[in-house]
Amino acid sequence: MERNRFKTWELALCIGLAAALLVSAASSYAGAGLSEKLIRLHVVAASDSEEDQALKLAVRDETLSALREPLSGVTDAAEAERIIAERIPALEDRLRGFLLERGSAQSVTADLKQEAFPTREYSTFALPAGPYTALRVTLDGGGGQNWWCVVFPPLCAASAMETLDTSRAAGLTEEDVMLITQADETYIVRFKLAEWLGGLKNRLFHK
Repeated sequence: MERNRFKTWELALCIGLAAALLVSAASSYAGAGLSEKLIRLHVVAASDSEEDQALKLAVRDETLSALREPLSGVTDAAEAERIIAERIPALEDRLRGFLLERGSAQSVTADLKQEAFPTREYSTFALPAGPYTALRVTLDGGGGQNWWCVVFPPLCAASAMETLDTSRAAGLTEEDVMLITQADETYIVRFKLAEWLGGLKNRLFHK
């Protein structure tokens, strides 16, 4: 019995070490420091009702509109974060007014925080899982499904060509641009492999 337990532990250790090595390899392929060059946008709806989900998307568009001019010409994520942080009170006021104009009395809060994001594919780019600084906008306590994208660089509604130009203008390297625009489709497989293996490693070593 003791021998069987040792073999189980040994197998778990081998799997864990293999997962750690593969996560490391996949993560480095995904581009070191990419998450530090982006600021995500995370809008959380009040509920999953059709009305609240539509309101979430409207608030997303209004948030992007409010920040478009202040972030125009910015080429550094740290500077973009500073600009967004300074404008959070004004942004909350603008969004409350926007909601009232649409006949909604929902509360709205906005803050900048570190959040863990899964691998995500969009129409013109993709991002690996990992911790990102995010502008989180929460409607009425945030009981509904959320919406993720990127507020810096402003990639949410960009076409394929605009994604390339916008990414370069925001200071991303050519390697970063190639990575997020899926110039090589195997990147997506590696993103998801790193995410899956990271979850496996956590389950093995944090029981």
